[in-house]
Parts: sequence; structure tokens; C-alpha cells
Amino acid sequence: MNLMSWVAFDDAWVLWLLPLALIPLRAPAGVSLDNGWLAFAPRDRASDLLGWALRAAASLALAALLFAMAGPHRPEYAVERVGQGAEIVLLLDRSRSMDQGFAPGRAPPPGKANSPEALEYYFSQTPGRLRESKGKVARQLLSDFTAQRPDDRFALVAFSTLPMRVLDFTAKREVIQAAIEAGNIGRGLSETNIGRALEVGMDLFNDRPYNGSRIIMLVSDGGDRMDPDTRERLAHLARKQRVSIYWLYLRSSNSPGLTLAADDSAAAAESVPEILLHDFFNALETPYRAYEASDSRALQRAIDDVNRLEKLPITYNDLVPRRELAPYAQALALAAVLLLLAARLLEIRRWA
Repeated sequence: MNLMSWVAFDDAWVLWLLPLALIPLRAPAGVSLDNGWLAFAPRDRASDLLGWALRAAASLALAALLFAMAGPHRPEYAVERVGQGAEIVLLLDRSRSMDQGFAPGRAPPPGKANSPEALEYYFSQTPGRLRESKGKVARQLLSDFTAQRPDDRFALVAFSTLPMRVLDFTAKREVIQAAIEAGNIGRGLSETNIGRALEVGMDLFNDRPYNGSRIIMLVSDGGDRMDPDTRERLAHLARKQRVSIYWLYLRSSNSPGLTLAADDSAAAAESVPEILLHDFFNALETPYRAYEASDSRALQRAIDDVNRLEKLPITYNDLVPRRELAPYAQALALAAVLLLLAARLLEIRRWA
């Protein structure tokens, strides 16, 4: 294997100074102590070896410091791994309606739908978390969901009038959590363009090898009326990218839901964007599941279901980040200098 694939340098020119590390090996010996009988003393090989060891320590310290100054590091590289998960694009609705709470699970007392008593009744019958906005609850549950799936690759698209690519595919937990939390900033717009958001979400799979399950997870409290051209493009992209679509529908108080009631006419569906979008998803040649969540507990059950179903094997490349090697060279130089310092402190400067 090529050495440069394991070690690279920011300032490789500094390595040309490495011959300077040979200077201690050529330096003259230190001043010997005066002794009239030194010529008659036998040769002290242990002292000779110790002297050369100290010279080598000095050379090692210089070489290590020069090596550290060159900025050595191990470059980033990709490692193929196999896990259980999927590539998931989160489409998070940021429209103004997501700043509102869930629909109450019980109707107010008869004849008091718009009275102050109705508001008091609503809060008395509603769990504390149900009073939070749908967007806040959805972001918290998505944060928990992504934290439970370490082998997944997540991308995030926030949308209202226009979609915004917040995050490309990554497995870095802290980046994913920060991207989800960023959706809590500001207030949403009144318009919702789900068709364009779906296009952007599916385009994220372009030029990516098919290594496992691909999921579009739409988190929204409303539907969309899409023109025939948009529907045709989405149907083509769904077949091309081989994605599964999960719709976590956060039901609002004034929404009829995703299915018609028994006493509703078929023509009534044409006026409900949620039903139109639901029927469009059902007509696609791709796996589709819809979860109608009217409170935070229903949304939690939907996410648990997705977490249980999408556990197929996935092959992915994990990018190992750059690793700095200079601290190891600096530690080696420090050890050599401390050895020289200890020898200096133990040196005899005169005979007793």
C-alpha cells in the first residue's frame, strides 16, 4: 500500500531539514574532568554506550520536532460497512399551521363550541404535551427517531412555499439533531407546496448507488393539489429512485382526515387536499403507508412502526476523518528532551 495513503503532510518541505538531526551525532564530546591517571584507566564501554545513547536522544528530539512541524496527518478515507437501516429523507412541513396544536380528542359541550367555557374544557381534557405545537412535537419525536437508528443516513428538507435543502445525507448524529432543531427558528408561511418538496427530496437520491431501503418520510398537517405534470414527474421519480413513502399526517382540528366519512359524497373528496394527496400516493407504483396522527401519542406510534419496519441490511461508506499525527511526534520529542535533562542533572562536574 502506498505510504502517502497513510501519512500526508501540510508542509512537506520541512522534511528537507531532517539531516540537521544528525548534528548531535557529529558534535564533539563534552569537556572531561582533569585526572592525571586517566590515561592509565581501562576503556569504559558503558560510558561510551551511554554517550552515544544521549547523542541519539538529542537527534531523535530534533527529528521528531521537525517531523511535527511538517504537519503530519492521516488523510480521511472511506470504509465500507454493512448495517441495518435505510437512507431516509425527512420532509418537514414548516407552514404556519404547524405552529398550532393538535386537534382535541373530544368535542366541547353542546352549544358551547365558541364560548370561553369551550376553551377551558379543551385544556382541562387535553394532556400537557397535546397543547404544544405540532411542529415542536414532530421535531422532538424525529430527534428521538434518528437517535435510535445509528446505521441510517438522513437528509432533511424543510418546506412551506418553497422547499429548502437543510441537510444532505449524513450519519453524524450531532449534525442531524442540529438540523432538526433549526426548524424551530421563526414562524412558518401560510402556503404549502408539497409537490415541489417531494421532487427535491427524491432528487437527493440522484447519483447515489442503491445500497438499501430508500424512504421519503413526509411530516405534514396538510395536503396539496398538484397539477398533472407534477404528478407525472413524481410518479416517474418514485419509480426511478425506488423509494418508499411514509406520510405522518398531523391532523388539524378542521381537517376531515384522509378518508371520506360514510355519509360524504365522492365529489366532496375533490375539495379536500389531504384526500387528493392520499389517493395520489396510493396510485403510485411504490410502497406507501399513511399514519393519521391526531395527537403526540399517535405520532409516536407511527414513528415506532416505521422504526420497526425499516430494518433491512444496508451497505454504506463511512468516512473516517483526518487524524493528526503531530502530537505523537511532539510527545516523543518531549520524552527525549526529558531524558537529556535527567542526564544533565546527574552529570558529575568535578571530582569530590
